[in-house]
Amino acid sequence: QVQLVESGGGLVQAGGSLRLSCAASGRPVSSYYIGWFRQAPGKEREFVGDTGRTVDLESVKGRFTISGDNAKNTVYLQMNSLKPEDTAVYSCAARLPGTFAWNYWGQGTQVTVSS
Repeated sequence: QVQLVESGGGLVQAGGSLRLSCAASGRPVSSYYIGWFRQAPGKEREFVGDTGRTVDLESVKGRFTISGDNAKNTVYLQMNSLKPEDTAVYSCAARLPGTFAWNYWGQGTQVTVSS
Protein backbone atom coordinates (compact mmCIF):
# COMPACT_ATOMS: atom_id res chain seq x y z
CA GLN A 1 0.00 0.00 0.00
CA VAL A 2 1.16 3.54 -0.69
CA GLN A 3 0.23 6.89 0.84
CA LEU A 4 0.35 10.01 -1.31
CA VAL A 5 0.63 13.65 -0.25
CA GLU A 6 0.46 16.53 -2.73
CA SER A 7 1.99 19.94 -2.19
CA GLY A 8 2.97 23.00 -4.17
CA GLY A 9 -0.40 24.43 -5.09
CA GLY A 10 -1.27 28.08 -4.69
CA LEU A 11 -2.25 31.29 -6.41
CA VAL A 12 -0.32 32.35 -9.50
CA GLN A 13 -0.83 34.91 -12.24
CA ALA A 14 -1.52 33.82 -15.79
CA GLY A 15 1.72 33.00 -17.55
CA GLY A 16 3.36 31.88 -14.35
CA SER A 17 4.61 28.47 -13.25
CA LEU A 18 4.07 26.07 -10.40
CA ARG A 19 5.56 22.71 -9.56
CA LEU A 20 3.36 20.25 -7.74
CA SER A 21 4.86 17.41 -5.75
CA CYS A 22 3.38 14.02 -4.97
CA ALA A 23 5.32 12.43 -2.15
CA ALA A 24 4.82 8.72 -1.64
CA SER A 25 5.37 6.66 1.47
CA GLY A 26 4.87 3.03 2.27
CA ARG A 27 6.29 1.64 -0.96
CA PRO A 28 8.71 2.88 -3.61
CA VAL A 29 7.02 5.20 -6.06
CA SER A 30 8.81 3.37 -8.86
CA SER A 31 6.66 0.29 -8.21
CA TYR A 32 3.51 2.18 -9.27
CA TYR A 33 2.28 4.33 -12.07
CA ILE A 34 1.62 7.74 -10.56
CA GLY A 35 -1.02 9.78 -12.29
CA TRP A 36 -2.05 13.41 -12.07
CA PHE A 37 -5.70 14.46 -12.25
CA ARG A 38 -7.49 17.75 -11.94
CA GLN A 39 -11.03 18.83 -11.24
CA ALA A 40 -12.39 22.31 -11.71
CA PRO A 41 -15.59 23.44 -9.95
CA GLY A 42 -18.65 22.04 -11.69
CA LYS A 43 -16.59 19.98 -14.12
CA GLU A 44 -15.64 16.35 -14.51
CA ARG A 45 -12.29 15.17 -13.27
CA GLU A 46 -9.65 15.17 -16.01
CA PHE A 47 -6.68 12.86 -16.41
CA VAL A 48 -3.59 14.98 -16.95
CA GLY A 49 -1.06 12.19 -17.41
CA ASP A 50 1.03 9.62 -15.61
CA THR A 51 4.57 8.38 -15.26
CA GLY A 52 3.94 5.76 -17.95
CA ARG A 53 2.50 7.93 -20.72
CA THR A 54 3.62 11.37 -19.50
CA VAL A 55 1.18 14.19 -20.29
CA ASP A 56 -1.99 13.02 -22.01
CA LEU A 57 -4.37 15.98 -21.74
CA GLU A 58 -4.34 17.91 -25.01
CA SER A 59 -5.01 21.30 -23.45
CA VAL A 60 -1.81 21.18 -21.38
CA LYS A 61 0.59 19.43 -23.76
CA GLY A 62 3.69 21.51 -24.26
CA ARG A 63 3.11 23.35 -20.98
CA PHE A 64 3.01 20.60 -18.34
CA THR A 65 5.58 17.87 -17.74
CA ILE A 66 5.69 14.90 -15.37
CA SER A 67 8.91 13.73 -13.79
CA GLY A 68 10.03 11.69 -10.84
CA ASP A 69 12.81 11.47 -8.29
CA ASN A 70 13.14 7.92 -6.99
CA ALA A 71 15.61 8.99 -4.32
CA LYS A 72 12.97 11.32 -2.87
CA ASN A 73 10.10 8.94 -3.68
CA THR A 74 8.35 11.87 -5.29
CA VAL A 75 6.68 12.61 -8.62
CA TYR A 76 6.35 16.15 -9.92
CA LEU A 77 3.98 18.01 -12.18
CA GLN A 78 5.71 21.03 -13.64
CA MET A 79 3.17 23.52 -14.94
CA ASN A 80 4.33 26.41 -17.12
CA SER A 81 2.50 29.16 -18.99
CA LEU A 82 -0.47 28.71 -16.71
CA LYS A 83 -3.87 29.90 -17.82
CA PRO A 84 -6.99 30.76 -15.79
CA GLU A 85 -8.65 27.64 -17.20
CA ASP A 86 -5.98 25.54 -15.44
CA THR A 87 -7.57 26.51 -12.12
CA ALA A 88 -8.56 23.28 -10.37
CA VAL A 89 -7.84 20.91 -7.53
CA TYR A 90 -4.94 18.76 -8.64
CA SER A 91 -4.57 15.27 -7.23
CA CYS A 92 -2.13 12.44 -7.68
CA ALA A 93 -3.05 8.79 -7.63
CA ALA A 94 -1.29 5.44 -7.88
CA ARG A 95 -2.05 2.22 -9.70
CA LEU A 96 -0.11 -0.99 -9.99
CA PRO A 97 1.38 -1.89 -13.39
CA GLY A 98 -0.96 -4.19 -15.29
CA THR A 99 -4.04 -2.79 -13.57
CA PHE A 100 -6.36 0.04 -14.49
CA ALA A 101 -7.80 1.10 -11.16
CA TRP A 102 -6.38 4.16 -9.44
CA ASN A 103 -6.70 2.75 -5.95
CA TYR A 104 -4.62 5.20 -3.98
CA TRP A 105 -5.23 8.94 -3.88
CA GLY A 106 -3.74 11.98 -2.27
CA GLN A 107 -5.84 14.72 -0.70
CA GLY A 108 -5.42 17.19 -3.56
CA THR A 109 -3.95 20.65 -3.78
CA GLN A 110 -5.64 23.80 -5.06
CA VAL A 111 -4.18 25.66 -8.02
CA THR A 112 -5.68 29.05 -8.82
CA VAL A 113 -4.55 31.05 -11.85
CA SER A 114 -5.59 34.67 -11.94
CA SER A 115 -6.02 36.62 -15.17
